[in-house]
Amino acid sequence: MTTTIHLPQGPYTPRATPLDLAPGAGAPSSRTVFSAAHVVADPYADIGPDGPASVDWEATLAFRRHLWSHGLGVAEAMDTAQRGMGLDWAGAAELIRRSAAEAKAVGGRIACGVGTDQLPEGPAPALAEVTAAYEEQLALAEEHGVQPILMASRALVRAARGPEDYLATYAHLLRQASEPVILHWLGPMFDPALEGYWGSTGLDAATDTFLEVIAEHPDKVDGIKISLLDAAREIDVRRRLPGGVRCYTGDDFNYPELIAGDERGFSHALLGIFDPLGPLAAHAVRVLDTGDVAGFRALLDPTVELSRHLFRRPTRFYKTGVVFLAWLAGHQDHFTMVGGLQSARSLPHLATAYELADGLGLFPDPELAAHRMRALLAVQGGELLAVQGGAR
Repeated sequence: MTTTIHLPQGPYTPRATPLDLAPGAGAPSSRTVFSAAHVVADPYADIGPDGPASVDWEATLAFRRHLWSHGLGVAEAMDTAQRGMGLDWAGAAELIRRSAAEAKAVGGRIACGVGTDQLPEGPAPALAEVTAAYEEQLALAEEHGVQPILMASRALVRAARGPEDYLATYAHLLRQASEPVILHWLGPMFDPALEGYWGSTGLDAATDTFLEVIAEHPDKVDGIKISLLDAAREIDVRRRLPGGVRCYTGDDFNYPELIAGDERGFSHALLGIFDPLGPLAAHAVRVLDTGDVAGFRALLDPTVELSRHLFRRPTRFYKTGVVFLAWLAGHQDHFTMVGGLQSARSLPHLATAYELADGLGLFPDPELAAHRMRALLAVQGGELLAVQGGAR
């Protein structure tokens, strides 16, 4: 394929062949690896940005089967699935039910987000209301046999008076959990409403409270997911965890070094960037399984530029790039998102994401990706910006 595309940043010649990453190689063995997966909207739903999400369930579940086929676990109903940014609790609950059934049918690993997003925004709720909301969602996850991920709660930020309220709330929930859970600390760069989580805006004090929760209930904590985009802090927390409690990196800026680890330990992975990187990420970790750290880094380090681009500020809009790349890769037939979030990133931003992803060989059909990129440029750029032989 020699056709040049005139992107906003300049002319680009698409890659001719993709990476050869066939499914069926099995799950990595040295690390537990989850991809936080996006949802596919129904493009024909007649709803506005504030309406309930309308999901294309078949396309959404097909994407999860794609991830499972490459040996990845699926982290369901998480931030990447637009929890609190287009997907409400009713939609998330249905997503958990359907994905849990699909995971059981295909033998896929799954964990699901448990939060409090059924509570309305506005005045601070009582702590008892926050606890009850968590309990409702935890019960749903356990009913359907999926591992719960206790997500950070906007409502708890509003309700808590200090660290002691976080300690009490999480202690109650962990005592109730029938199996070990994953605790998720999502930083304010992903959700500004979570500023001051764990009862302090100072990260050192917040870290101490977070670790106190774990130290008091290590038998109920399978692991922690840290999404602070701060590699040094993740390493520090990782080294302070009780024995047997895993660290799942949520750092979409520094994941290769954190997964590779050092002489004192390593991180497992639960990452939004592993939605578009799924097959390559799984292959890279299987290389790491053999002890080939250099080979692992050679595969994954070049992906960091794309990840940092997708997760650039405002970081919470990274989902737009994730869904955009899924469309270009042929995993869905349109670039429409719940809540209308396809408008959250600029055309130059998306064009750069296309160029970086194509350069990595991420598109199974580069010609399809190029065709769809041209179509987007034609509609949003006001004219057809693709050229053949230099004519415009």
